[in-house]
Amino acid sequence: MLPIQVIDSFLLNYEIGQVLLLVFALGTLGLLGLGSKKVLSLHFGAFGLIFLMTPQAINSRLYLFLGLGLLVIAPMVFATSDD
Repeated sequence: MLPIQVIDSFLLNYEIGQVLLLVFALGTLGLLGLGSKKVLSLHFGAFGLIFLMTPQAINSRLYLFLGLGLLVIAPMVFATSDD
């Protein structure tokens, strides 16, 4: 377990959108091993909502558009899944 000071000193160097993008990418890589498109689409939808609902005062607009894109892609991936 990492001390809170280590995590805080890491997060002070980055925007919240960059940290969320890193967590999204790591989560996507972890879910690719499962091979389930439905779970991957739920992951896309959840992070789309997170990116969309993050306040714009602490986040740039790029992540807002990323959230909108993920919310459009997630139902399409869910509908085309075979599982």
